[in-house]
Formats: sequence, structure tokens, C-alpha cells
Amino acid sequence: MAKRPVTIFTGQWADLTFETVCRKMSAFGYDGLEIATWGDHFDVGKAASDPSYAAGRKELLKKYNLGCWSIGSHLIGQCVASLYDPRYDGFLPPHMKGKGDEMRQWAAGEMKQVARGARNMGVKVVTGFTGSPIWNYWYSFPQTSQKQIDDAFKEVVDRWTPILDVFDECGVKFALEVHPTEIAFDFHSTEKLLKAFDYRETFGLNFDPSHLYWQGVNPALFIREFGCRIYHVHVKDAVVTLDGKAGILGGHIEFGDTRRGWNFVSPGHGGVNFDAIVRELNAVKYDGPMSVEWEDSGMDREFGAREACDFVKKFDYPPSDVAFDDALAQ
Repeated sequence: MAKRPVTIFTGQWADLTFETVCRKMSAFGYDGLEIATWGDHFDVGKAASDPSYAAGRKELLKKYNLGCWSIGSHLIGQCVASLYDPRYDGFLPPHMKGKGDEMRQWAAGEMKQVARGARNMGVKVVTGFTGSPIWNYWYSFPQTSQKQIDDAFKEVVDRWTPILDVFDECGVKFALEVHPTEIAFDFHSTEKLLKAFDYRETFGLNFDPSHLYWQGVNPALFIREFGCRIYHVHVKDAVVTLDGKAGILGGHIEFGDTRRGWNFVSPGHGGVNFDAIVRELNAVKYDGPMSVEWEDSGMDREFGAREACDFVKKFDYPPSDVAFDDALAQ
């Protein structure tokens, strides 16, 4: 199996120009970028309709000896199946702010453009979110009926099926990041969603252990169960610090505050067992990128990005092609 490229998601660096990010990440030692569809990093409309735009992005990557194996569409995808929330105005384009559920039709059209833009970039995987019409039902009070849950999963499938049809036309796969606020946020909801899509090949997973770990889900077992559906991997860590005061739900305390019951931290600084993850990824023959999604409110991000790149290169090892005791065979 070829060496897996080490990339970084540009979503947390969208305050910088695309070229600045290319220059920095190349200097930090990364092999490529998972390009976010916000900031100036990837204009969805231009990428889909203007061949020169995609060519220009590829030229910048080449200039800094970087590749691109995935496009990140999290903010757009979140709007496809979610109910309008005023907080979405923080990232919606000006013409969609305050428009309520019109955002869902807009987002569906944009996701189709993302698929076309990815095709023009020669990229085969788009990572992102689906959104959820029932995330606020995660705790069943007032009482939630099974029919309400089943209807919501069907709604997500109905809203995403025309989008995935375009992904099929473009030869691109969609990889959902299993994550709170999505219709699939843990093991069992992921299983239910894949079944709802009738295991459609176009629809797979972006594996991110950090979101599973703090919920108490074993990331390695998640790979073992869903390995054939994992089309992309995020390298991200979390620390759980339940001290008798802090709860797992966060207590309405901002990320980074050490009073929280858990926080995202730079890879290697939390509790995620990356060795177990590598062994399971090797077992399912995953050969895509290992993409750092760097989120740590308590660490300088440039220090963290450099350290994370080195960390991934140290822990990500190829599988053995022999049994350790073969030399003993007669």
C-alpha cells in the first residue's frame, strides 16, 4: 500500500488567502490540502463553470508542491437538510441571510456545483455535512416518536438524492463527517443513515475520531464496522476532563475553557488512540489522505500545524506484508 499523503483542512485557515495557506503548509511539510469552500480558497460557482479557475487553483498547488485529494463543503452541506437557524447567518452569503428555509434550496444547488467543481479539479471526494431536521430532538423531551425519527431520515435521503445524482454524473463521492448536529452523529445513527440510503456507493464517510471519542464511541470499532464506506480521514483529537463538576454536554462554556468536560486538542494531546486507528485503517486498506483538521483553542495554530504534520508522519505506518513469525516456519 502506498504511503498515505498528509494533508490539512483549510477551513480553520480561511482568514488567510489561498496562496498564503499553500505557502505555509508546504513549508510545514504537508503533502497537500483539503480545500474548504469558504474564504477565498474555493469559489464554488467559478470552479464549476470556469475551467481557468480550477486550472489556476491547480497551478498554485503545484507551485508549492502540494496535492489535493478532497474538497470540504461542510458549511454548504449543513444547510441542505437543517431547519433555518439564525446562527447560520454567520456563514451564509449576504443574499441568503435571514431568508429562512429558502437556504435549503440554495444549498442543494450549491452542493451540485461543488461536485462539478471537484470534477474540474480532478478531485474524487467531497467531504462535508448533511445537516439534520431533527438535531434538536436528540434528547427525547418532549417525547419523540419513532415515526418522527424515521420521517427525518427519509427527508434527508429525499433532499440529498438529487445532489448525489449529480455527484454520480461527475464521478465524485460524498463523505459525510459523522458529527453532532448531523443526522448521523454516532455509531447507530450512522448505521441507520447508510441503510436509509440503501448503501448507495456515492455516499460514504469522512472518519473523524474526535467527534466519536468524546461521546464514548470507540473510533477503532467504528472503522472496523464501516471501513468500506470510509472515503476520507480527519486527524483530530479530543480530551475528556470530567472532574465531577463538568458535564459531557459542555455547560454552555466556550471551547478551550479548561472547565469544560471535553475539548478539541491538537493531535497527540488528547485521548484518541491513533495507533489503534492506523491498524484498523490498514486492515480495511484505506489509502487516502490523512487530513489534519486543526482545532485547539489553547495552542498557537502555526506551532500546532507544524507539530501535527510531524505527528501524523510518525504514527501512520504501513501494514506488514509478512507475519512476524514467518521466519520460524520450517
